[in-house]
Amino acid sequence: MIFTETKLKGAFVVEIKKLEDERGFFGRAWCQQEFEAHGIKTKICQINTSFTKKKGTIRGVHFQVDPYQEAKFIRCTKGRIFDVMVDLRPDSPTFLQWVGNELSEDNYKMAYVPENFAHGFVSLVDNCEVYYPVSQFYTPGAERGMRWNDPVINIKWPIDIINISDKDKSHPDFDLSGLK
Repeated sequence: MIFTETKLKGAFVVEIKKLEDERGFFGRAWCQQEFEAHGIKTKICQINTSFTKKKGTIRGVHFQVDPYQEAKFIRCTKGRIFDVMVDLRPDSPTFLQWVGNELSEDNYKMAYVPENFAHGFVSLVDNCEVYYPVSQFYTPGAERGMRWNDPVINIKWPIDIINISDKDKSHPDFDLSGLK
């Protein structure tokens, strides 16, 4: 596996190291030893999958609060998405900064989203599937979110947004009390 740390310390883009031959390729999409070698010690409690019908649909931007923070490992298995991570660690030098990466069925890139980060994505094409193991069980009372167009975070989405859930539209402007 090839790990590239983003500008947000502890957040990575991970690529499959392909061993190719005439049949195609083989590679690891998860290896606990390789993750631990990069300082990532996480367990997988749940594996989620989503299907998004229309280009320009936002999912997120979500996170869970203490003690239910979750790390996520995001892979787009069909289509293309623009995947976003937001650093919510108050003591971090990149607090409230975001980073985005294109993940697709063609580039085999994955995103490792650490605990205490918010996460969301927009579908860049119709019919996207995303597969993501998480380190914590979904806990409805601990779920929080920020609006996709929150002025504090100011995410630059690469395409026009045409679809977002009522729940995700209704998040208030971000403030630190949302981290509790």
